[in-house]
Amino acid sequence: MARLHLFDLDGTLLHGSTAPLELSRQLGLEAETVALERAISEGRIGPPEYAAQVHALWADLTEAHVTAAFEGAPWMSGIEEVWREIRRNGDYCAVVSLSPSFFVERLLSWGAHATHGSRFPAVPFAEPLDPTGILSAAAKVRIADLLCEEFGVSRADCVAYGDSGSDKDLFGAVPVSVAVNADRHLRDLATHSYVGRDLGAAYRLVCRTG
Repeated sequence: MARLHLFDLDGTLLHGSTAPLELSRQLGLEAETVALERAISEGRIGPPEYAAQVHALWADLTEAHVTAAFEGAPWMSGIEEVWREIRRNGDYCAVVSLSPSFFVERLLSWGAHATHGSRFPAVPFAEPLDPTGILSAAAKVRIADLLCEEFGVSRADCVAYGDSGSDKDLFGAVPVSVAVNADRHLRDLATHSYVGRDLGAAYRLVCRTG
């Protein structure tokens, strides 16, 4: 039976950073976004409020900024190699992230079968943000179920990779999980734990168990 590998983006594929932080850095708004990320991690705001505030911060965001943020981000090494191996094995890989879909979807060109992120207006923003398109931790599980249906697998065939509280629900829903540079709370829930910059090493933890 094929497996579906589900990757978080912020703090997982991106080492020590997030897509919003990298985007805001292009506009000189890193400090403001760090404060927002602290607020959401502490539970003082939720994903819709966070998204509304970064949307307002990014009023001057352009495609050139997005490209520069993506290309200059601190990616884990070996992402494309891991995804090629997953494809060679007849398995599937997808990225499911609370970050903006216009950033997440760029990973399709690296070999992901599918990407899902929070729906933001097209850049540069000419439309308001629709809060119903903003994802949550629970939404990651719903999306995983949709991907299972799309690829003809079940939750029992899934492997989740993540680093923080937004991955807890998904870790609880699938049988195999890998905490990647994760906080202690998520490590305690995970099947495996990895610390470092090499996604291949994290992936091989799963391969050892078949």
